[in-house]
Amino acid sequence: MIHFRSWLLWVALANLLSGCFSHYGQAAEPWATRTAVAPGLEQRLFFSPLAGTQVSYHVYRPEAYNREEKRAFPVIYWLHGYGGGMNALPRLVKYFDWAMRSGKIPAALVVFPNGLSYSMWCNSKDGRVPMESVFINELIPQVDATFRTIRTRSGRLLEGFSMGGYGAARLGFKYADRFGAVSVLGAGPMQKEFSVEDGPASKAEARYKTLKYVYGDDQSYFRQQSPWMLAEKNAEVLRNGYVRLRIVVGERDEMYPPNRVFSSHLSQLRIPHDFVVMPGVGHNPLALFRAYGNENWSFYQAALGVRLSTLR
Repeated sequence: MIHFRSWLLWVALANLLSGCFSHYGQAAEPWATRTAVAPGLEQRLFFSPLAGTQVSYHVYRPEAYNREEKRAFPVIYWLHGYGGGMNALPRLVKYFDWAMRSGKIPAALVVFPNGLSYSMWCNSKDGRVPMESVFINELIPQVDATFRTIRTRSGRLLEGFSMGGYGAARLGFKYADRFGAVSVLGAGPMQKEFSVEDGPASKAEARYKTLKYVYGDDQSYFRQQSPWMLAEKNAEVLRNGYVRLRIVVGERDEMYPPNRVFSSHLSQLRIPHDFVVMPGVGHNPLALFRAYGNENWSFYQAALGVRLSTLR
């Protein structure tokens, strides 16, 4: 009986620990990140039934949010790149904070979800990492229930860089009814097929992990999740300009060639979009913003230029 009780305790502990981590092969990664520090930024946690544990996200609240207590605000959902994005988060927050204080863009909440290191912002084929479902079905309703937000697609802008750009494109195309604007920055992988051999040798291991643990070594699953195929599937909705869309990439970014081909694919599908190439810029989101200059602000102004409602 003693041995049986010990076995039950070990099973319970194993189940508890398995709920606290997402598993990619032998690696374990928490759904709750460390806390990042920047002006107006705070970390929030919520329990996710899909992930079976606490999930973290960070949210920036503009100065106007605290001052105008009856005002509802649009939300920018900012998806990070490969590796988790925690190191760049404070710099991004300071950039948005400066832009809003300077009147460059309308005041908005900026939500930074935790997309783990290499989830690609989609559900893994084996179902162990339901990233897309957590973001769409749990995080967005959680944000709307917690903060004074404009709870319609016109009040949501989806933006991301690198892996996050890929995520913004695929989620923006798939859930066009949830987002009024999509900003795709230095995105990858945007090609039609995905392989370990295709790309810089220094990133071969990262491509191997992604292909194996996210897409299950299955090219057909990769294609189903890709912005390439989702653009084709939802072309009729996207064709009428229902979603304001831009693709921005640096000329020196290794992501530039596939982004150029992807833009041509969208043009062939007659999906309206802006395709902007920044001369001399590599794979860096803040460098993209700085090089884009005032035209960068025009996108946010148009995308977030909704009438800010008052809550009743």
